[in-house]
Amino acid sequence: MTTAATDIPVTRSNQSWFARSEAWLDSKGKGAWIAAMVLGFIFFWPVGLALLAYMIWSKRMFGKCSKSQRHGRHAARWNAMKPSGNTAFDAYKEDTLRRLQEEQENFEAFLERLRAAKDKSEFDQFMDERADEASRTRQELQEPERRQDA
Repeated sequence: MTTAATDIPVTRSNQSWFARSEAWLDSKGKGAWIAAMVLGFIFFWPVGLALLAYMIWSKRMFGKCSKSQRHGRHAARWNAMKPSGNTAFDAYKEDTLRRLQEEQENFEAFLERLRAAKDKSEFDQFMDERADEASRTRQELQEPERRQDA
């Protein structure tokens, strides 16, 4: 009996052929995706176009990291929110996060008030300019009438 049969990894799983081919291309890197797209254009252009659209849509063409690295970052964020088991640290973390959230809300409210004040001053300036223009126009219209009366 040989051990070669036990060393071969089983690649067949309950994934679809599309998921398996996507995983295979991901394992080979961005060059494999580009090569598959070029071959798709050479043999049957709609396939190449579909691959190009998929690469752009899934951010495989311009992304700098693979799917597993993106998943790792999301998992790290999730793990940061879990309790550590140290009650003092967890209380400190909760208090700090609450304080930061409150500061963020206050800052956003300040920015909103600042935008409103700027909008009001711009509107007041517009109305003043409009009133000045209207009074000048009225004066210009009244001057010829005064000359004619004199």
